[in-house]
Amino acid sequence: MYEYLTGLVTMVEPRYIVVEVNGIGYQLLVANPYRYHVDKQEKVTVYVYQAVRDDDISLFGFNDQDEKRLFLQLINVSGIGPKSALAILANPDHEGLINAIANDDVKYLTKFPGIGKKTASQICLDLKDKIERLSSNENNLLKPLAPENASVNGELQDALEALNALGYKEREVKRIKKELEKEDAMSTEEYLRHALRLLN
Repeated sequence: MYEYLTGLVTMVEPRYIVVEVNGIGYQLLVANPYRYHVDKQEKVTVYVYQAVRDDDISLFGFNDQDEKRLFLQLINVSGIGPKSALAILANPDHEGLINAIANDDVKYLTKFPGIGKKTASQICLDLKDKIERLSSNENNLLKPLAPENASVNGELQDALEALNALGYKEREVKRIKKELEKEDAMSTEEYLRHALRLLN
């Protein structure tokens, strides 16, 4: 079982990043790929979880150990798979998620893609007494960096593609697209964060 990978980020896509370690590129599914940026000089450390099924082996990546712990707690809930847990973690307000679980706020949890009332209730039931508060990580080396030659529309489009990859319905994405277009120029990560706030 892998604990973490340390290497160079060589690709950033709407659903995943690729981290090259000793000449091997590992595809990591992450909650917010645009938190990372392609850098052939500075190595990063990404915590990982390996999910094995009959027809698939996937690696999921996390910014820090707290995010990974929260992910592991979520996938232990009946009805929550790794991809659903990743979609929940895409919302940057992890404290809001933890507070919602602690306070049985089912309505808050049903705003995430693929989470109905039954599953939301199950999350609260299973995790209320187990959930851990995330510590803030001020020394985050994985700073977003927009490509200098990327257009605003290109970055917005990347953010919208990331929302689709996380499981949000096309009509939900279209609904907030107009709001995002009104904003001043942002990086893809900023667009994605703002979009998740609007959706949740």
